[in-house]
Parts: sequence; C-alpha cells; structure tokens
Amino acid sequence: MNFELNGKVALITGGSRGIGRAVALALAGQGAHIAICGRTQESLDETARAIEALGVTCWSYQADVSRLPDIEDLVSNTVADSGRIDLLVNNAVTSTSAPFDEQTDDLFQYHIDVKLMAYIRIARLVLPFMQQQGWGRIVNIGGMTARIVAPLRMTNGVVNAGVANFTKQFSGYAAPSNVTVNCVHPGYTATERVQQIFESEAKQSGRGVEDIVASRTRDIPLGRLIQPEDLAAAVLFFCSPMAQMITGQCIAVDGGSGASIPY
Repeated sequence: MNFELNGKVALITGGSRGIGRAVALALAGQGAHIAICGRTQESLDETARAIEALGVTCWSYQADVSRLPDIEDLVSNTVADSGRIDLLVNNAVTSTSAPFDEQTDDLFQYHIDVKLMAYIRIARLVLPFMQQQGWGRIVNIGGMTARIVAPLRMTNGVVNAGVANFTKQFSGYAAPSNVTVNCVHPGYTATERVQQIFESEAKQSGRGVEDIVASRTRDIPLGRLIQPEDLAAAVLFFCSPMAQMITGQCIAVDGGSGASIPY
C-alpha cells in the first residue's frame, strides 16, 4: 500500500526504542526520511543504522525533551539538516509506577515536562514549518491511562489525559493550514518501559512478574500484548491519505482492553 510519504521528513521523539523505533522504521519503509531523538547515544546509533538500511536518510540527536533548550536545538537542527518537517510523532515518555503517597511534586512535574509540555513545545515550534508548506501531520502518543484508572500510575494518567485534551484543542488551531493532529493510546505494549511497570506491580503486590504479565494478557480480549508495530500501523494510518479528513481524534490500540466508551 502506498501511503504517499516518499521523500517526506518525519521527526520522532523517543525514536530510538520501543514504540518510537517501530514508528521510525514503519515510516522509513514508506520512503520517509527520519529524524529521531533520545537520551542514549548507543541506542540512537543502532536505530539510525536500521533506518538507513531501508534506503532513507536518518538524523539522530541526543536530547532531553524535559528541557526547552534541548527541544529548541532539536527542531532547529532537524530543519537545518533536512530542510523541512512534514510529520511529527510526539512519543517521548517517562513512567514511574508507585502508589499515590510516593508520587512527589517533583515526580509529577517531571512527568509533565517530559510528556505534556514537551509535546506542546515541540508542536508549537514545528507548526510554522508545516503552515508554510500547507501540509503536515502530527501524531501524539499518549497511553491508555488517559481513559482508565491505574492506581500505580497516577502521574501517567494526569499527563496522558492532558495529551488527549491538547490534541483536540490544537487540532482546531492547525486545521486551516491542512495540518491534522491526532492521538494514539497504546495499551499494554511489549516494550522495556512496560516490562518495568510489570516489575513494579509485582513488587508492590508480592506476586511474580510472570503472573502479572499473564494477568494483564488475560485482560486483553484479543489475547496478547500489543506490539510496537501495532502502534506504528495506527500512526501510518493517521499520516496517510486515508486519514486526510480525520483530526482531533484519539484512537486506542489496546486489543480491546479499555473498558471506557468515549464519545
């Protein structure tokens, strides 16, 4: 299937691992050139090699998106190196699994800075380039805690709900320039971060990690953990011509596990 992304430039935050890596490879497979950022140079280099093996250019930048100067450098360097930004996938994330009485003010603020504020700041900086060319696609990755209660992940719930709200609010502002803004909610996805969540839940409950994983899998009607590639497919859809009249929407890729009914 042709997603008409050949030659486009995609900026993906948190693009060296997990969901971000899968998204980067999926877009590269459609001929898009890729800019990724992350905090670990080794994983950035490894992912960049995998992307370039698909025959496209990859630019990788070490950045901490909780810091505004790093974000400003990320966007300016991407534009300087590639000449444009057509697609933005906001994917950077942090997660601390702990009960409420251990979730300090600093922890809440860090989650807000790494995710919600980073998404807002990057979108604010990237949008003028998309407006200038009259086309763009922005996809925000915000976990299912935007819709569900997760007692050990209240910080994630707060920021993911904010991401969903920002997606809708910002989509109306960007729409006159033919820029769509949508959100993907991952369910339990087989990544290093989710494995850490399972380990934290096991420690809190006194159960084994394998038991936690089995329990979470039973909660998914389709019978398996979500894979990063499942999320990448949703991002591809939002970037494709098939979704050209879809904006301000949030779609869950959760295997049917979400119990809420959003309208």
